[in-house]
Amino acid sequence: MLKAQVKDTAVKVDGQYVTLSEVIINRKLDVASFIARVKNDTTFYKAFKNLRVVGFTSINDIRMLGKKGKLQATLKGTSKQIIKNGCREMEVLSRETTGDFYDKKGDYNYYTASMYAQLFFTDSVICGETNIVGNTELSTGGLSGIEKHKAQLKMLFFNPGKRIKGLPLISGKTAIFDRSMIGNYDMHIDFDERMQAYVFSIKVKPGRESNVVIKEMITWFDQKNFDVLARNYVLKYNASVYSFDVDMKVKMTRFDNLLIPSVISYNGSWKVIFKKRETGLFTATLSGFNRG
Repeated sequence: MLKAQVKDTAVKVDGQYVTLSEVIINRKLDVASFIARVKNDTTFYKAFKNLRVVGFTSINDIRMLGKKGKLQATLKGTSKQIIKNGCREMEVLSRETTGDFYDKKGDYNYYTASMYAQLFFTDSVICGETNIVGNTELSTGGLSGIEKHKAQLKMLFFNPGKRIKGLPLISGKTAIFDRSMIGNYDMHIDFDERMQAYVFSIKVKPGRESNVVIKEMITWFDQKNFDVLARNYVLKYNASVYSFDVDMKVKMTRFDNLLIPSVISYNGSWKVIFKKRETGLFTATLSGFNRG
């Protein structure tokens, strides 16, 4: 639990007010430097990239919902990623499906489930991958159709708050710290004694909801090195091309000096043009990290 707030104080950083809890004031945090670290963070995205260079076991729970929230299809199982000689492949330890999870050809019947599979399932041996972040301005260049839409969804998940090329109509709206966007949000900094982490929250101001894609984002930053230890965020947008309403939660762990997601949960709906709306609940619980 966060320490109870007795007094809140607002300070101005780069023209934007940030509310500080009493505990933050007492810790004499350099707020300007902290906000700069938040803006330039790459640790969250890199943590997902680290999944490409380590072995792990993943417990997967996918639930697709139909009308009125009725359970329509499920996948539950456990898989193991094996790392060997710079390559990775997956071994299915158990898998059980219900409903119309697969189509008649044995392919995924849901494009959001297919996106999940691309993240955590591997059908063949993949070699030569790295965990280098590189340019954090992501792009969907070279992709089209449903593959482009799935790539856009992944980018929103992995790098929330950054500008993403190739997102028609909303590309700039994902860059929450741009001067044109920051005024739509209230920002607050607190401290979590249990996690020993700074808690930075950003929430859309009342009446500004139509201006933004990220409605709310709460991030726990390690007080020692400012690595992202956990993040909760809500993404919502409605347009003719696509619409989505997604709640994501990610918890991190450490292995061999690497920051790695340990629990990833998704709750939301996604609609792309020419496809029906899909609503699902996904949870991936990762453990048993190794270098092969």
